[in-house]
Amino acid sequence: MSQNLKFGTQEDLAEILAAQGECSQDFRKANADIYAGMGCLEQGKLVMGKISQVNDQEVLIDVNYKSEGVIDRAEFKDTDSLEIGSEIEVFVEKLEDEDGRLILSKQKADFVRVWDRIHAAFENNEVVRGTLTKRIKGGVVVDLFGIDAFLPGSQIDLRQIPDINALIGQEFDLKVIKVNKARRNIVVSRRVVLEEERNKQRGDVLETLEKGQIRKGLVKNITDFGAFIDLGGVDGLLHITDMSYKRINHPTEMVQLGQEVEVMVLDFNDKKERISLGMKQLKPHPWKDIAERYPEGAIVKGKVVSITDYGAFIELDSGVEGLIHVSEMSWTQHGKHPSKILSVGQEVEAVVLKVEEEAERISLGMKQLESDPWDSIETELPPGARVVGEIRNIASFGAFVEIKEGVDGLIHVSDMSWTKKITHPNEMVKKGDKVECVVLAVDKEKRRISLSMKHLTEDPWDSIETTFPVDSEVKGKIVRMLDRGVVVELNDGIEGFIPVSKLTAEYIKVPADAFKVGDEVPAVVTEIDQNNRKIYLSVVDYFKNRESAELKAWMDSHKPGESGTTIGEAAAPKKKATKKKAEKAADEAAEKPAEEAK
Repeated sequence: MSQNLKFGTQEDLAEILAAQGECSQDFRKANADIYAGMGCLEQGKLVMGKISQVNDQEVLIDVNYKSEGVIDRAEFKDTDSLEIGSEIEVFVEKLEDEDGRLILSKQKADFVRVWDRIHAAFENNEVVRGTLTKRIKGGVVVDLFGIDAFLPGSQIDLRQIPDINALIGQEFDLKVIKVNKARRNIVVSRRVVLEEERNKQRGDVLETLEKGQIRKGLVKNITDFGAFIDLGGVDGLLHITDMSYKRINHPTEMVQLGQEVEVMVLDFNDKKERISLGMKQLKPHPWKDIAERYPEGAIVKGKVVSITDYGAFIELDSGVEGLIHVSEMSWTQHGKHPSKILSVGQEVEAVVLKVEEEAERISLGMKQLESDPWDSIETELPPGARVVGEIRNIASFGAFVEIKEGVDGLIHVSDMSWTKKITHPNEMVKKGDKVECVVLAVDKEKRRISLSMKHLTEDPWDSIETTFPVDSEVKGKIVRMLDRGVVVELNDGIEGFIPVSKLTAEYIKVPADAFKVGDEVPAVVTEIDQNNRKIYLSVVDYFKNRESAELKAWMDSHKPGESGTTIGEAAAPKKKATKKKAEKAADEAAEKPAEEAK
């Protein structure tokens, strides 16, 4: 029967070690009448006794003494099994306490009885058997030869135990790693025994370890990148990429902590300290004869397992994935992110476009299962056809128009207007606008359609000499100011150019000296350059045949300096005024102290 041991003090040590050799002669003579027929008890000795009484607090023991001995009931684990009359071995603590009672101890008797055995096991580094009885703070209580020993939590196993309570009641091999007789303190370790066994196993494993070998092991630890497998005293790494041919997100999808697994030795260093293991290598490679199982042109089904910026990966079989590039997803939904077309977990149907067995790549297509809108584009959109579409995108060189779903055409910036000089398409259109245009050309192979907005009307330059004949008088509005002249907008959006020398009879350096944008000017057509699409005008020639009063009125209204000034001219007086103002302020500040002094 095992008992609970309470960690003692120095006084306990003194009691245990203060055993007397024999009762003194004087003591026996003085108490001869009392001790007649009794053996002489000695403090600190072990004696046999019989249980005479059991109550809520104490157990009374008859040791053939003048009085019954007393043992605290708490020293017995199972008091229900105590039977009156049964014999037990007890330790004599005190022959007489302050109340005159004989004090005995069952715990100390058990301790003294097994101490030599425990101490011998400690000195000789022997393995002992013990049963884990209950969980306490910091570890577990172990029944060792009938007395309690302490097994720290760190010494239970080689690794952390998730549920220590599951070990209660089990018997294990242990080693005594610390003893303290004075405190009746015994510390044991299971870890030491396991380490010794592991070291022996490790040596056996390392001696026989070979590449390509198949071994069994236990999953010791799991990380994000793999699992460590205990091969019997030595650990190997099973990387996540070597667990399965199929895509997995975490090692726990394949293995669990404590699970026994079968693995192949893939590689190890010279000292065999780093061992690489694999599980998928135990199965046939899924890409073997892949071209026969998935020939080009075959229609296949699979599940979307991953989506990237450039496409979606489809799982066709365990360990076999194909890529649907974004360009192969749809004839019509071009420019969209793959996630806008497909979603992870979705079942899809596709056509095998290309198989590369060595590179382990399969190219798939979805749009091939649908009719190509470009197949009939030349018939539907012949050159000269008028179409209406939406501006889908704008670039510096033109605007893209969606004519029909999946079909775009380009209006080049040069095809937006016959007359206007356009530097950027957004001067004419913006994204989302509905525009009418004319088909200029269709390139089915390159999937290009050229469109035009200006061809909706006739080219006004074809009849420019009739519309604006040389020497004809015209009126226009200044739309752009140049150093060498001004650009004037005439009827029908036609623009003409007036050199600075032809703007006024008086000399002006630049047009901005006497004119501004928005001014209406009369002029005469002096020249037409059909090839370069330019009309030259002259205000001076317009007033040649006019009355002098009319010319004077024009000159008065456009005198140099009255229609605006340059930035430099405008800024110069301001700087001068600012300087004068600052000098004035300085003079006033200098005079003020003098006035205050008066």
